[in-house]
Amino acid sequence: MLQMVRHFCTRNLGLKLLSLAIAMMLWWTVAREPEAQMVMRVPVEFYHVPKDLQFSTEMVPEAQIRVRGPVHVLRDLAQADVHPVIDLSNATAGEQTYPIRPNSIRVPRGAEIEQIIPAQLRLSFDVPLQRMVPVRARITGALVSGFRITTVMVDPPTVQIDGPSRRVKLIESALTDPVDATGVIGSASFSSSVYTTDPLVKVNNVQSVRVTVVTEKNSRKAGSD
Repeated sequence: MLQMVRHFCTRNLGLKLLSLAIAMMLWWTVAREPEAQMVMRVPVEFYHVPKDLQFSTEMVPEAQIRVRGPVHVLRDLAQADVHPVIDLSNATAGEQTYPIRPNSIRVPRGAEIEQIIPAQLRLSFDVPLQRMVPVRARITGALVSGFRITTVMVDPPTVQIDGPSRRVKLIESALTDPVDATGVIGSASFSSSVYTTDPLVKVNNVQSVRVTVVTEKNSRKAGSD
């Protein structure tokens, strides 16, 4: 048995020693490689967002991540490689605080999280709400001298909006993009997009509306010559 072990250890001894030397050189090279630091701003990702809740926080959360690691690892590191992840499966309506921990951030092997700013996020959630609101046309431009606008019609006159409940309740009307009525005599129709002033409240199922502007000539004042 001992002879078999000796034979196995001494067989191709030169190749084995060469392989061992190469492995040690590679380890020594990596071990001696200087480390560096990198700071990057990356968006925070959210998993398991409850279907019956919507974000009521307007700003898209970002985190500043300081990463340390070997130069060859950081050299090829991109923002797409760093992912702060927060699990929202237990979220409820209202404000809640979520810590951003190093173990919640995915980084390549060899890299290490040094610092996270902010260390926690304050998020707000609300139940969704839909309701109908009138559409108000924004008319701009200079009319022909002696003419005035008598009627502005919007088709459809109302649209459905959708968003966090508290924000939706504050919306009195949806607005059109500016409609230039310069030079309109009689009537003219325009196609315009419609939106709300709250970035978290969207207009549902309406791509554009039709705005009709009607003008007429000012009548002469009674008693004038």
